[in-house]
Amino acid sequence: MFIGREYELQELNNRYQRKTFEFLPFYGRRRVGKTALIKEFIKDKKAIFYTATESGKNQNLRGLSSAIFETMTGNVTDISYNSYEAALDAVLEQSKKERTVFVIDEYPYLVQSYKAISSILQKYIDLKYKDTDLFIILCGSSMSFMEYQVLGYKSPLYGRRTGQFKIEPFGFYESLQFHTNFSREEQAIIYGLTGGIPRYLEIINDKLSLKDNIISSFLKADAMLFEEPANLLNQELREPHTYNDIITAIAGGASKQSEIVTKSNIEGFDSSKCNKYLGALISLRIVKKEQSILTANSKKSIYRLNDSMFRFWYRFVTGNIARIHLGHSEEIYKNIEPYISDFMGEVFEEICKQWIWRKNSAQDLPFSIQDCGRWWGTNPIKKAEQEIDIIAFDDNSKAIFCECKWSNEKVDNRVLKSLIDKSNMFDFNEKYYYLFSKSGFKSDIKQNTEKNIRLIEFIDMC
Repeated sequence: MFIGREYELQELNNRYQRKTFEFLPFYGRRRVGKTALIKEFIKDKKAIFYTATESGKNQNLRGLSSAIFETMTGNVTDISYNSYEAALDAVLEQSKKERTVFVIDEYPYLVQSYKAISSILQKYIDLKYKDTDLFIILCGSSMSFMEYQVLGYKSPLYGRRTGQFKIEPFGFYESLQFHTNFSREEQAIIYGLTGGIPRYLEIINDKLSLKDNIISSFLKADAMLFEEPANLLNQELREPHTYNDIITAIAGGASKQSEIVTKSNIEGFDSSKCNKYLGALISLRIVKKEQSILTANSKKSIYRLNDSMFRFWYRFVTGNIARIHLGHSEEIYKNIEPYISDFMGEVFEEICKQWIWRKNSAQDLPFSIQDCGRWWGTNPIKKAEQEIDIIAFDDNSKAIFCECKWSNEKVDNRVLKSLIDKSNMFDFNEKYYYLFSKSGFKSDIKQNTEKNIRLIEFIDMC
């Protein structure tokens, strides 16, 4: 069953109905659902669909030829064109008969086998395709390749695209569609475990308990996600061991570049090299560079793991690899279970941000917000370092200050007082206070009737 991606499908179908030439690069990390989206789009359309392989030039040409012949004749054949130009000419002839979608999936593999293909395709777009109604999709999971060698200005294909689709992981609310037999709290944890990646969501079995899913997905040597971060680094990056050391340092609490350099413990590693590696991890969405909201000083930026599956893996799996191979899954889970709530703190903040943006789109906030995010810095009144989970604000002096609590304890009035106290650092004319809680609120805070205070239980957010 195909789930989600309504916006992308609508946009693709709108473009298809225009009956003009389209060239759309598709990119996004592995397992994010690019191919599933494309197949859903073309299921009722005439389409040539070829998935390139990590093989040679001639073998890929045979595969592409077979895909073209099958679309044109309805028969599978081993006949091959004698050149890529001949194959692209056949695509042109097919498009003259009826509107055709021409898809090359895993395009980076095709370029790896035959580097001239991008230049050849560029020539065909310029001289033969652009005045037709051919609909071309080039899809790739190598983010760096697609961004620099298809979309980048040095690529032969630069300037030819009519649009592009960067496919992102699902948000929490989209991920809810995958499983119906779990409680909302369990669904939130599953979202945190999977990072909203559709393929990871698909392997969760809602006939099993949450515990058994964590064990079968992460804590067994044959589990799909047991080696997934290592596999992703090996597929995407040239020096996976270096990147692994950097991610390990960040997962261990290093957030500033100088700390990452020191904790990575890589020989000859310095800030300039670290910056290059961090850039690659950011492009893959594994790491994010974060700046305190409402702060103009970029020197205070920090680095955090952006992918919650990576956060879970580096926190709970990497230190237990030997024991997992020995089959100690049950014992490892018992050690992990008390800390899942702590792991969920950052996940819950992200869910709360998504809720705020949804409410903003529905015009269900006190005002239309410009941005929202985490704030940290020095409180000049207290002369101490403090944090605020979320500040949402407009450009006219209104702000919502938010505290997000994922714990088994009900939130009491002390949390509200602390949030109000921290908000006194900021000179907004209108201030609102939103408290988000997994477990609800104590009676002392429920008695507060101020209109600028809102208490939001997690179950109501769903």
